[in-house]
Amino acid sequence: ILPFLSVNQILLLLLVLTVCAILYNKVHQVPSALKNETVDLESPEEMEEEIPVVICAAAGRMGAAVAAISSIYSNTEANVLFYIVGLKTTIPHIRRWIENSKLKEIKFKVVEFNPMVLKGKIRQDASRPELLQPLNFVRFYLPLLIQKHEKVIYLDDDIIVQGDIQELYDTKLAPGHAAAFSDDCDLPSTHEMVRSVGMQNTYMGFLDYRKQAIRDLGISPSTCSFNPGVIVANMTEWKHQRITKQLEKWMQRNVEENLYSSTLGGGVATSPMLIVFHGKYSTINPMWHIRHLGWSPDAHYSEHFLQEAKLLHWNGRYKPWDYPSVHTDLWENWFIPDPSGKFKLIRPDS
Repeated sequence: ILPFLSVNQILLLLLVLTVCAILYNKVHQVPSALKNETVDLESPEEMEEEIPVVICAAAGRMGAAVAAISSIYSNTEANVLFYIVGLKTTIPHIRRWIENSKLKEIKFKVVEFNPMVLKGKIRQDASRPELLQPLNFVRFYLPLLIQKHEKVIYLDDDIIVQGDIQELYDTKLAPGHAAAFSDDCDLPSTHEMVRSVGMQNTYMGFLDYRKQAIRDLGISPSTCSFNPGVIVANMTEWKHQRITKQLEKWMQRNVEENLYSSTLGGGVATSPMLIVFHGKYSTINPMWHIRHLGWSPDAHYSEHFLQEAKLLHWNGRYKPWDYPSVHTDLWENWFIPDPSGKFKLIRPDS
């Protein structure tokens, strides 16, 4: 009987030890949910997403870039990284302006743009020479300037952001689309202004339909145009579709055949984008691109409408740092004076 009992005792002892081991593990082991949480906290994917915003700082209009950056930074809690693009001669000025003003807290990188990439690709056009400035074509070369980001926001310098830039960044791009823009026909509130100042909002206003190369595109001249002053871009698709190469092709063709430079739109940077992105872009919420504020020194929007807007764009000849211009108070709210005193606002009494 003793051996029989001892076997039972051994089995019982083993059972007790097993139960004790299980209980010990339950008490002392880190809960799996907590383990996962710890891993997630350290994982780069769980860190706050960086929002890259590209803005150019051109000679003679650096105050525009500063005001745009100031408005974005002041209206968001998002983790924004500003890519400030300039020419070699202008970079020291914009860097000092930022580092010696309240903008010194922003995260930014200064990127030099080499205008030699444009050699042989720009047709001279005396009607609006300011549109031929090299930095006007930075938007064509985003993947060459911005290396590590999947999604990028490009903004013209003559804008003010009144909303949270996170909302614009969250714009959904359809599969296969390299960019999102604002349609020029998207907002009924702007139609009256478009008519009153004789602006163009169709392809007819940007491309010369007398030219066979344009007619061969098969794009109706009454197709609504879009404005590339605000872009949300997918860098993977941009590179995959070789967008930069396509844009350069149409720039070179324009040099040879004058397909769009002297047409009404005057958009030497807009026109090749209209061709390359036709039917292949997503749309931005209209309130994130209220434009045409610079087309006339007389045409005004209602104050209520402008207060509701998320982004204001003074596209056109009449800039808010110059005179005459409209709704300059909304722009000046965000302007930071140049510590060096080189850039000055032009006002009636100055």
